[in-house]
Amino acid sequence: MEPLVSIITPCYNSADFIVPTLHSVLEQTYKNWELIVIDDCSKDNTCKIIEGFVQQHHNIKLIKLSQNGGVANARNVGLEHAKGKYVAFLDSDDIWLKEKLTKQVTYMEGQNLPMTFCAYNRIDEEGNIISRKIEAPNSVNYRQLLSHNVIIFSTSLTLRSAVGDLKFKKAGHEDWIFWLDLFKKNISGYGINEALVLYRIRKGSVSANKLKVIGYTWKILRESEKLGFFESAYHFIKYAFSTVWKRLK
Repeated sequence: MEPLVSIITPCYNSADFIVPTLHSVLEQTYKNWELIVIDDCSKDNTCKIIEGFVQQHHNIKLIKLSQNGGVANARNVGLEHAKGKYVAFLDSDDIWLKEKLTKQVTYMEGQNLPMTFCAYNRIDEEGNIISRKIEAPNSVNYRQLLSHNVIIFSTSLTLRSAVGDLKFKKAGHEDWIFWLDLFKKNISGYGINEALVLYRIRKGSVSANKLKVIGYTWKILRESEKLGFFESAYHFIKYAFSTVWKRLK
């Protein structure tokens, strides 16, 4: 029997994008999954849209939070409810290609891997592809991840047992901090160099704000990882170079 995959999707005012995201889960060739959607007190009709899916599909669950606590808190709530052998994170505006889960689960089961991620394409708010394939390296460990976060959250699949009691921290770039904390357990991530995810770039998002990203990166190296100045500068320079190179390729 196929192992259960728990998919965690936090959302906040996601009405404009949540429908294709949910459809991309329903269209997966891999069928043994549960989708846990955590609404962080949306003010639009996000919940109404999701409730329509919940009524039609028994493996979609909606959790409505009573207070807005941010994406880190919403993901932690999702982890508390996850029952699967594997945990996947899917942001409410990203889209999975049909073979995403099948290829990752097959790879992980065959090689006994704790965590995988894949290549992806960027899309704009209208769903148009705006980049070449962003490639995934064969593997990445803690030291390599310090210099550049190559793992987009919606591309990941992780053993629930590997995550254990690890929680998301409320901070800028909480996704990067989460992977760093996970990899400190002597865990590495393994890449599938096939674009199986469409990663949406939205106006005003942190990922689209280069100055914020630069500030968060330095803060993580110095404060979260507590690296010395020169070691932080080394990884920061590698991060800056790899980021510029990725845009130019």
